[in-house]
Amino acid sequence: MSNLQRERDALLLVTLSNVVFDGWTDKALKAGAKSLGLNAGDVRELFPKGALDLAKHYSDYADRQMLLGLMEAGISDLPVRERIAAAIRIRLEQNAPHREAIRKMMTFLSLPGRAGVAAKLTYETVNTMWYAAGDNATDFNFYTKRALLTGVYMSAILYWLADESEGAEDTWAFVDRRIRDVMVIPKVQKRLGRILPSLSGLGRLAAGRAGRP
Repeated sequence: MSNLQRERDALLLVTLSNVVFDGWTDKALKAGAKSLGLNAGDVRELFPKGALDLAKHYSDYADRQMLLGLMEAGISDLPVRERIAAAIRIRLEQNAPHREAIRKMMTFLSLPGRAGVAAKLTYETVNTMWYAAGDNATDFNFYTKRALLTGVYMSAILYWLADESEGAEDTWAFVDRRIRDVMVIPKVQKRLGRILPSLSGLGRLAAGRAGRP
């Protein structure tokens, strides 16, 4: 880890408590910097675009922590479906102390002009999850898997933010159901991949016979 990343992590972590009250704003960032004895120039060097760069860094920080958590959990022997469920659960559990900051971040990134940033951060997270799960797809499935997981992950966040069950058990059950549902789709695609060439051949055969006198 570079010194710059360490400094950004440090400023992020002390600013999160201010985000709860002030949102993802330069005001919150300024308060966090003050607690570390940093001046305006220091803040500009660490986060040139202010609160927007801070929000981006939070997503990156959470992805890095999730990877560490998954390595500690040792998920390599689990089925892929369970690895993905573990990735979502670990990421949310790690960020449970910052639930309100995440709620405000979703509002912050929903503002006009930030859809691209929100999409990029979400993609980076689900890509990291698939990477941690051992995915090595290079064909169309690469994009299909990430698109499917994006839907699961985003719905899981919304469910989790409203979940009041003990230990968020309702959220984990919800995640398991959603993953079980979407994992059926690649299987269907694989079957179609085997069936369609045969159907195409039958179609040509039928067309040839129909053209005979």
